[in-house]
Amino acid sequence: MIIGRRAKKSAPTAMRVVATESGHSANWSLLGWMGLFAVFLVLSFYSVIAGWTAAYLVESVSGQLSGLSPQEVGERFGAFLADPIPMLAWHFLFTSLVVLLVMRGVRRGLEPLVKVLMPGLFVVLIVLVIYAGIAGDFQQAFTFLFTPDVSSLTAPVILSAVGQAFFSVNVGIGAVITYSAYLPDDVNVARSAVTISIGDTLVALLAGLAIFPIVFAYGLDPGEGPGLVFVTLSTAFAAMPGGAIVGTAFFLMLFFAAITTGISMLEMTTARLIENKNWSRPKATIVLGSCTFAFGLVTVLSFSAWSDVYLLGMFETFAEKTPFDLIDYLVSNILMPIGGVGYVVFASWLLSREIQVEGIGVGDGAIFNLWLWLARIVAPAAIALVFYFNLT
Repeated sequence: MIIGRRAKKSAPTAMRVVATESGHSANWSLLGWMGLFAVFLVLSFYSVIAGWTAAYLVESVSGQLSGLSPQEVGERFGAFLADPIPMLAWHFLFTSLVVLLVMRGVRRGLEPLVKVLMPGLFVVLIVLVIYAGIAGDFQQAFTFLFTPDVSSLTAPVILSAVGQAFFSVNVGIGAVITYSAYLPDDVNVARSAVTISIGDTLVALLAGLAIFPIVFAYGLDPGEGPGLVFVTLSTAFAAMPGGAIVGTAFFLMLFFAAITTGISMLEMTTARLIENKNWSRPKATIVLGSCTFAFGLVTVLSFSAWSDVYLLGMFETFAEKTPFDLIDYLVSNILMPIGGVGYVVFASWLLSREIQVEGIGVGDGAIFNLWLWLARIVAPAAIALVFYFNLT
C-alpha cells in the first residue's frame, strides 16, 4: 500500500519508480511483472469456476435442484464438469460481464458496484448464518471450526494456508499496489491494512458458520473441496424446506464475491496496458479479457477431455495434478508467497525510513518499530521455513 500510493502507478512501474527513488535497481519491477503473470493465470481459471457459481445460481432460482437425491446432485455436477460446452458458455458470460464493468473504470465501474455488492454480500451472509444456526447443527460446526488439531499442522498444510491467505487478500501479486495507487494521500495506510485483514477474516469465519452447520445437520462430508459447494451444500439445499430460496441466496452471495474479485484482477493488467501502451481502456480491457478467456480453455478441458492428463506425473508431488491443478499450485504455493516475501523485504529493508514512516502514518515510535521487526524478520523467515520443510 505504501508503494502503490506513493508511485500512483501499476505494480511494475510503481516498483521501478520507488526503487530508483530509493537508490536501488530498477529491476525490482520484475516483481511487479511476476505478479501480473500470476494474476493472468488466476483470472483464467477463476472465471471458469465463477461460471459454475452463475450456473448453479440459475439452477437454484429455477428450482432444478429441489427434491434431488444426493446421488442425483453428484451425478448432475459430474455431468456438468464432463461437458466442456456449458462450462465454456458460462466462462464466456462471466468474462464478458467482468470486461464490461472494467471498461467503465474504477470510479464509474468498480466503486459504485462494490458499494452495492459488498453490503449486499454481507447481509446475505448474516442471514445465512442465522438460518444455519436455527436449522443446522451449530454446536458441531463450531467445534469443528475452532477446536485445534496440532497434529494436522504439517508443512504442506501450512504452505496451503499461506497460499490461501495470500490469495484471499491479494498479497504478493501487486494487486494491493495497483489499488493503492487510487488512494487519497490522507488515508491512513496502517488503519486501512488492519481493517482489510479483520474484514477478510470476519467474512471467512461467517462463511464457515453459514456452511458447516448445514453440512453436519445433513450428515455430509465437510472435506469435499470444491464439491462442498456444488455437491454437498446443493444436496442439503435440495432436501431442506425452502432450500431453493436458501440456495439462491447462497449462490447469489458467491456470485457477488466472484464478480468483485474478477474485476479487481482484470483491472490490474488493464491499468498496466493503459499506462505502458497508451491504449484506450476499452481496447486494453477487451484484449486482456479475450486472452484470459482463451487461456481458461486449459481449465475447462482439465475437467473433461484432459481430466486424466498429468503433465508432470513423473514427480511424486505432481503425480495426480491436471493442467488446472498445476496452474493453481504454481500461483498459490509458489508465485504468491515468493511475491509476498519480495514485497515485504523491499518495503522494510530497501525503502528509506522516512518513506516508511510517512507511508504507514503511525509515527516513528513503538508501533512502527513493531511493524519493522515483523516485516524484516518474522514474515520472510516464516515463509522461508515453510518452503524449506515442504521441499525436504
